[in-house]
Amino acid sequence: MLFYMHERAFPRGNDPRSGAGTVILFKSPFLPALVLSVELHTHSSLSHDGRDPVELLLGQAEAVGLDALAVTDHDEIDASLEAAELAPEYGLVGIPGMEVTCAVGHVLALGVEELVPAGLPYDETLDRIRQQGGIAVIPHPFQKSRHGVAAYVTDDQLAGADAIEVYNSRLLTGRANRKAERFARARGLSMTAGSDAHISEMVGQAVTDVDADARTSGAILEAVAAGKTSVVGKRTPWRISFRQAAGGAKRRLHRRVDELLGTVRG
Repeated sequence: MLFYMHERAFPRGNDPRSGAGTVILFKSPFLPALVLSVELHTHSSLSHDGRDPVELLLGQAEAVGLDALAVTDHDEIDASLEAAELAPEYGLVGIPGMEVTCAVGHVLALGVEELVPAGLPYDETLDRIRQQGGIAVIPHPFQKSRHGVAAYVTDDQLAGADAIEVYNSRLLTGRANRKAERFARARGLSMTAGSDAHISEMVGQAVTDVDADARTSGAILEAVAAGKTSVVGKRTPWRISFRQAAGGAKRRLHRRVDELLGTVRG
């Protein structure tokens, strides 16, 4: 099998592959039709642990030379739909989606335009995503502390997804990413990367190069499902990961207080 490394131009200093800690994995055996740099895993302020509005996420994606962006908020879709609508103003393809909390963990639903309910069984969650014409990507599957599903489903169930996120930039040792990559390769599954950005500065830390037939959301997702991907990733600096985590905890506390105060006033 032949593997192809696809070069692309970034504004000076913005290539996520530059510097220590960059990982380039090659998956696609296909000659490139139209190679697009795609960010498939980000969060806006609509997520309980996200900070920034979609405009900042889109602006960062444009600044680092990406071609497409998916905003994947936790169990929310409104911001993603807004981002998909605004994306052309930033020269981007917008991919609607969300990060669904199923009964056993997280699943990325890409290409959906209606809310996929939280709390459903894993297999039903995948079915609901596909009923909308979307694809199901499993993020950080072997990170149990971050709601990875692998500990709670069979290998066959995990392999039933359309793709596996094999590089999540919010890593500590990288062990979980390597395990995800080994699993995906052993099962012949499509591989993706995701920055899992909860603040706009981290958009583009880990991207998926996609050999698409057209510069559209549908063509991108069809290519991802077909395994026409190459993965490029760089670790989110620990200080940023800690800041994201602390900021998310603070925002969750504020929202909880607001909810309690609203209950008292009511």
